[in-house]
Amino acid sequence: MTTPETYDEKLLKSRARDLGLYGLLTHFDDIKPSDYAWVARLLDWEEQEHKRRSLERRLRNARLGAFKQMPDFDWTWPKQCDRQLIEELMTLQFLLEGANAIFIGPNGVGKSTLAKNVAYQALLGGHTVRFVSASQMLNDLAVEDGAAAFARRLAHYARPRLLCIDELGYLSYGNRHADLLFEVVSRRYEAGRSTVVTTNKPFSEWGDVFPNAACVVTLVDRLMHKADIVQLDGQSYRLKEARERTQRRRKTHAGAKSPARRKS
Repeated sequence: MTTPETYDEKLLKSRARDLGLYGLLTHFDDIKPSDYAWVARLLDWEEQEHKRRSLERRLRNARLGAFKQMPDFDWTWPKQCDRQLIEELMTLQFLLEGANAIFIGPNGVGKSTLAKNVAYQALLGGHTVRFVSASQMLNDLAVEDGAAAFARRLAHYARPRLLCIDELGYLSYGNRHADLLFEVVSRRYEAGRSTVVTTNKPFSEWGDVFPNAACVVTLVDRLMHKADIVQLDGQSYRLKEARERTQRRRKTHAGAKSPARRKS
């Protein structure tokens, strides 16, 4: 049986202070040591609710959308996929190191799915995350004319502990957009915050994404510094799933017809 002496008064007060329970702190001297077990249980409830609300808020702000989680990921489908490296990314050690992760591969091989799973693990780990397509982020920044408004919007992408930039390379951008991406990457690089990028273009072809942009070499250099490069190759998962749906429909259709055949 737990005795009152098991509970450290200073620790209980510290937990209450972290939770902002100032009413409890004000009247803490009125609480008998024999009631510390009840106070500890109350603090447990408050901490659990605080964590739940924090996760909900960060999930909402991250804007991950729907995605297939790792238990449902078919590791056998890609022709090239470094599972060990991906599982290491899921441990979030790269976040502690301020490193980046770049997923490179053709359309539909699971780059965005993997990036979203890394982002989700970061959220579960208590980190702030933002997931955004490259075109959405760059267009969002480009429309800000005033210096103050631009600074606030830039902070929106520079501040999160993990920023995931999806689908970089699917469109070509002008020099203005290249400068904006460089600004985001540089701010995060200098602050030691991690960035995950998914792209269908090897770095040698980024000049095609940002034609005539002088900052491309430096941009790639800052992204690659302390970065894990995950190279993926294979056919599209979407094509695979479309074929499986077609096969299921054919089987269902054949099964529905078979009783009629037997009667005839």
